Amino acid sequence: MNGVFVLRAGSLSLRAARRSIVVCALLGAALVALALWAFTLGSYPLSLGDLAAVMSGTAGNGVRTVVLEWRAPRIVAAVLFGAALAVGGAIFQSLTRNPLGSPDVIGFTTGSYTGVVLTLLAGASSYSALAAGALGGGLITAFAVYLLAFRRGVRGFRLIIVGIAVGALLSSVNTWFLVKADVDTALRAAVWGAGSLSAIGWPAVTMAAVLTAVVATAAPVAQRRMRWLELGDDTAAMLGVPVERTKLLLVVLGVAATAAVTAAAGPIAFVALAAPQIARRLTGRGTVDLTGAALVGALLLLGADLVAQHAIPGVSLPTGAVTVCVGGAYLLVLLVRESRRGAR
Repeated sequence: MNGVFVLRAGSLSLRAARRSIVVCALLGAALVALALWAFTLGSYPLSLGDLAAVMSGTAGNGVRTVVLEWRAPRIVAAVLFGAALAVGGAIFQSLTRNPLGSPDVIGFTTGSYTGVVLTLLAGASSYSALAAGALGGGLITAFAVYLLAFRRGVRGFRLIIVGIAVGALLSSVNTWFLVKADVDTALRAAVWGAGSLSAIGWPAVTMAAVLTAVVATAAPVAQRRMRWLELGDDTAAMLGVPVERTKLLLVVLGVAATAAVTAAAGPIAFVALAAPQIARRLTGRGTVDLTGAALVGALLLLGADLVAQHAIPGVSLPTGAVTVCVGGAYLLVLLVRESRRGAR
């Protein structure tokens, strides 16, 4: 078949467009190159030879500390978190059939933030507690939006509008909580709310990796179901898909992917919005592509974190501030494009 690669192993077969394979391979190579470059940057400059020495176990203690304890957690976190955000964004954009259907636009990230703020106000600060708060807040918000938008099924545009309204309400609630909290808690929540990878350590990366692995395990099945749903609810039902139950399970999966990041690094905006759409344009696929989206998301967040660390000498910016600046411009372009399409 022209443009399609088919891999067979017994009764199993895997089909993928050649363009998608090439694009994903190039994205993976670019991600590896960017990660290696990230290891060499900083106030303690390193070379690729130093990295090779660390991998072979011949490096000195100082170099090992810089690579394994200071830089590796942040770089690995940027890759994992960017991929998780992109997968969450792809799931919700597929469900809503709208490029604006991202968890940070329709309020789910804000709900996760609310869960973390309440957890901090309760005096808990471990990653497991924050992860539970973020996941609980995101899921409650998602189910509230889902129920409010449900009218003989859920339609994408209605879900987006309801989500934006709920997100605005929760943003006000978060502000009220921070005003009522003591200064130390409010300051910590405000700094965390900016979205940063500066305080990431191996414990948070390990727990986030476990959640990301669960999402990745379910991703192939989820992608197949999402493609069926994109054909329309009636067509998916004719194919034997339990439509509303599948949508609920996809919402849980998307919120889990987003909450894993929110608990560790705070609400990092616009990666979930931009990565799936960029991946679609690069791979030329009109349907959801979780692998391409994950690679683009990892590349975007790692690049944004490098800009946050090194763009201004002597100043370390929150990673979320960089993604907001870039993503705001992207959102404006996307809104203009959608408005022109609606006017036709």
